[in-house]
Amino acid sequence: MYSETVMDHFKNPRNVGEIENPDGVGEVGNPVCGDIMKIFLKIENNIVTGAKFKTFGCGAAIASSSMATELVRGKTLEDAWQLSNKAVAEALDGLPPIKMHCSVLAEEGIHKAINDYRVKHGLEPWQETNPHSHEHEEEGGCSL
Repeated sequence: MYSETVMDHFKNPRNVGEIENPDGVGEVGNPVCGDIMKIFLKIENNIVTGAKFKTFGCGAAIASSSMATELVRGKTLEDAWQLSNKAVAEALDGLPPIKMHCSVLAEEGIHKAINDYRVKHGLEPWQETNPHSHEHEEEGGCSL
């Protein structure tokens, strides 16, 4: 069902925790299904120098959070903003269709954290060019 990469990031998640005094925080989720993701970013000179997460949810949600934080580290804010849910899923060697919403959650969490940073610095938040909603394609999508 899950790729080896998904299982590795689920069993050994990277970047778990909080960043003290983060520059941007993004929280997304759906309390009905239990997937709640909080992303913390440290940004220096327009570069994402640190990214951590706290996620309550299924294995795919944890793996997506882990991979998303890995993918944005060291990138400019503009490049980090381009992170898509498809890029997260591809980096995990795929997610089952019923779990693709987890990668959407990761993308949205990164975007909210970046926009939190922008607003704190007196900048206009960037508009989502391809807004998603955290909806399940099928019922029961958040169980392992």
